[in-house]
Parts: sequence; C-alpha cells; structure tokens
Amino acid sequence: MLTIISFLFCIVLVATVTYRKLKGQKNNSKDSYFLGGRSLTGGVIGASLLLTNLSASNFVGMSAQAYSSNMSVMGWEVGSGITLVIVALFLLPRYLKQGVTTVPDFLEERFDSGVKKIVSILFLLGYVSNLLPITLYSGAIALAQIFNVQEMFGISYTASIWIMVWVIGIIGFIYAILGGLKAVAVSDTLNGIGLAIGGLMVPIFGLIYFGHGSFSTGLSSMLTNNAEKLNAIGTSHDPIPFGTIFTGMILVNLYYWGTDQAIIQRALAAKNLAEGQKGIIFAGLLKVLTPLVVIVPGIIAFHIYGTGVENPDLLYSRLVNDVLPKPLIGFFAAAMFGSVLSVFNGVLNSASTLFALNVYSPVFGKGKSDKEIISKGKLFGLVLAIISMTIAPFIMYAPQGLFEYLQTVNGFFNVPIFTIVFIGYVTKKVPAIAAKISIVFFVLTYGTLQLVIKPDIHYLYQLAILFVVSCIIMLFIGQIKPRASEFILKDNNVVDVKPWKYCYEACGFVIFFMISMYIVCSKLGFANEGGISIKTLIPIALVAVIMFVLVKIIKTGSLGHKKDNCEELNYNNVNEGI
Repeated sequence: MLTIISFLFCIVLVATVTYRKLKGQKNNSKDSYFLGGRSLTGGVIGASLLLTNLSASNFVGMSAQAYSSNMSVMGWEVGSGITLVIVALFLLPRYLKQGVTTVPDFLEERFDSGVKKIVSILFLLGYVSNLLPITLYSGAIALAQIFNVQEMFGISYTASIWIMVWVIGIIGFIYAILGGLKAVAVSDTLNGIGLAIGGLMVPIFGLIYFGHGSFSTGLSSMLTNNAEKLNAIGTSHDPIPFGTIFTGMILVNLYYWGTDQAIIQRALAAKNLAEGQKGIIFAGLLKVLTPLVVIVPGIIAFHIYGTGVENPDLLYSRLVNDVLPKPLIGFFAAAMFGSVLSVFNGVLNSASTLFALNVYSPVFGKGKSDKEIISKGKLFGLVLAIISMTIAPFIMYAPQGLFEYLQTVNGFFNVPIFTIVFIGYVTKKVPAIAAKISIVFFVLTYGTLQLVIKPDIHYLYQLAILFVVSCIIMLFIGQIKPRASEFILKDNNVVDVKPWKYCYEACGFVIFFMISMYIVCSKLGFANEGGISIKTLIPIALVAVIMFVLVKIIKTGSLGHKKDNCEELNYNNVNEGI
C-alpha cells in the first residue's frame, strides 16, 4: 500500500506542476506546438535530452547485459560524450542557422523533396516498428514486476505486460499530443530529478543489501570479487567489442544524438545557439555518469543472485523490490514511469511533427491553417500510439536480449539516414539521386546481412563498412553527375546563432571525463584485482594535461582562429562545412 501511495503522489505532483507551468499557453502555431515556441533553455534541453534517451530499456536491458557479461555495454552511455560534443560544435549551429523544424527540412533544401519524404518515412517506420514498442515493452516489464501485477490481479505474466503497455501508452499519448513539446520538456525536467535520485538509490541500497547492512562492505566486496565484471574494454565475445566504439557505435550515436528527430528536436527548440550548446554538452556530461545507475545494478545483481538466472531482463525490477524500502519503491516506480513516458511521449510528439509537416502538409495542407495541420498531427499520433501498443507485447518472443534487439533493428534506419546527412553537409555538389540510391543500397544490404547471410561479424562493424561503401557510392555519383549548382546553407535568422563562450572548456571536460571512465573501468583500474593505483592515476593525469593543452591551443588561435571563444570557429563551420 505504501508503494502505491508514494507512486501516485509523485505522479500527481509532476502532472500538477506541468499543468501549472503550461496554464494559459496556446499551441495554435506550428512553432509553439512542435518546438515549444523556440524558447527552451540549456538546463531544460539537457534534462529533456537525457530523459528522452534514458528509458526502462536502458535500466532493464543494460543491467541484464552487465549481469550476463561485464561493463563493456557502457560504451553506449559513455561513448555518447564525444558524440554530443560533435553535435554541439558542428551540427547544431547549422540546424539553428537554417531554422529547421525537422531534420528532413535540411535534406529537402540540400537534395530534394523526394529525399525528405523517404527519410521522413524511414523515421516513422523506425518509431512504429521499434522505438515506441520497445519503450512500452521495457517499461511494462519494469513496472509489472515492481507492482507485482500478476499476483495483484491474479493474471498471467503475458496479461500483466499487455495491461501495463496500454496504461503507459494512453498516459503518454495524453502528455505528448495535448501538451506539445513544451509539456514534454517540462515533465522531462521534473521526472529527471526523480530519476536521478531514484536511479542512484538502487545501487546504494543494493550495496547496503549485499554488504548485510553496510554500504562500505558491499562496495569493497563488489570491487574485489569477480573484478573482471568491472572491465569495460570488451572483447569479441562481449556485447560491445572495444573496437566498435570507434566504428559503428560512433556512427549510431551520431545519428541518434545529431539527426534522430525525437532527440534533436529538443535542441532545435533552443532560444539561441548558446543555450542549445549548453544543453547538449550538459547532456553529454550526464551520459558519462549514467553507467552508475543503469549498468552497476547489473553487477550488483550478479553478486547477490549469482549465475543461472533464466531471464536477466527481469533482474532490475527484482533488485528494486528486494533492496529498496517500500515507500522508496513507489518513488522509484514513479521516476521509472516518468522516464518511460518521457521517451514515449517525446518520440510520439516528434512522429506527429514529421507526419504533419513533412507528409501531410506538402500533399494535403496547402492553404490550410496551422491549427488544422496540428490537428492532423495529433490524429496521426493517436493512430501511431495504438499501433505501437498493439505491437509492443509481442517483443517478449524475441530471441535476443532486449537492448541488443533494440540496437540491431535500429540499424535498418539510423546509419543510412546519418550517411546522407553527413554527405549533405560535407559536400556541395552531390545530387539527390545519390542520396536515394545510398538509402536503398544500405537498407537492402543490411537487411540481407541480418536476415539471410548472417555473417559472424558484429552488426556495428557491418554498419561501419556499409557507411564507408555508401559514402563512396554517393561521392562517385557526385563526380559523374553533380548538382547543377553548389549548395549554399542559408541563414534564415530564426534565432541568435552566437555560440556559447565556454563551449570548448566544457567540451574538453566532457571528453576528459569520458576517457577517465574507461581508464577506471579497465585493467588499469577496478578490473584489476589491485583496484585503483598509481597505474590508474598517471594516464588520467596525462589525459587531463593533453585536453588542457588542446583547449588552450584552440582558444589562443594556433589553429587560425583569434577569438577567445567558440564564435569564429562555429561561424566558419556553419558557412564552410565540417
């Protein structure tokens, strides 16, 4: 009863504060509904980015992989640091200068409307076939186990998943469709605070439980027993081989953080470039820290429950129920519920945006008001939500682990889209036909590799190889059949594009922190039975010196830029290309 009461209290609190924040706000224009009136600040953007990314699939799937193998899976989290730095310095200035509402808007201007429609459809297919259902399913697993829905209602496990999927889906739809992006962003910020507190409570109480009432005893035991579990330098037998971080993974992350509409839409809603950069870099710093809340619990579960657990995807919820006091279980369940809603309603809002502006408006929306276009976007969101809620429960029959399934299927959509965005920015004369051929080649080849040939090579390496081949194809077509005129990125003066003064220092700190995490979680650090030693501190100190020197070189103009901030380099990036 205490669990349910504390859960309901937290949910009602977030809903009430969100309502009060938005009271009186009108969402009658496309910018106000789909981009929150381009008014979001750095803190809101950073929190919303993290919450849209950090869902139950991370908690459930990553802790399961850590339990079954080691910390190599943290590459998805920690590796996002460098990706978000790249997005802040190179991609966001272009987006805001152009004033785009959706990423396909850029592709239409760079290539043609056909490419825009193809990419919009790919986004929507990815959302409805994978991202939305997996979010609902992973949230349903976590919450059904935490509240023990099976026993509460005397139903089967399958029925409990169906019930939770539809409960989450209906509430998420109400947030996303009725309130627009600003409602999503405000609730994300509030839920982010709860998730940060709740997420940290699980490893803390887990170590107290493992140490029989003593946190220090539990921590010491985890660090000294089975030290190999703390190794993030993955081999070919681990979920994430270390080499994939510099190949396929960085491409997937660049797509996700830099071009996925559901994510980048938060940054596109920034009031200016400086606030957008603050938010993205802040999110990068938070991502480097997330292994503490999504991966370490899996290591703790291994020490508590041992080997032989039949379904590792259920372990996170079991750990929550076993180690947290009852009132805190309700608080954590509310935070988890909020994180699931953040991803679901964020993606749903972005899907409605893509459909309304890139599919409906160009074909049927000529002469129609913003209000009519928004209403069609809401109707599409409802249809998409119903389809996703119907698909989600069937994921329980997938043979792979939850998180591995998510990332493998994403390969059909993510890197193909990033490839044409990348070539679109770094070249000026590659034509639209090259982008269309590249997308078809990439999707068909990846599908053949995954479903027919099934080679013994990690899917992230496959994505990296296909990226290189697709780029070569586009460049070759650009040589033999170039655009009639060079593409020039226009400044539409939508928002102020003056960069954040301290962006280089902040980016340097994120990269330093990211590398340090890998040093600590390796055989130079905790994965060695001796633990942290001088062998750990020396490379960390060297990385700190190198990053300090690099930032100093850039700031003092040794790279040909005189200004003591990001301004000149960012403007040159925007005008001349990466």
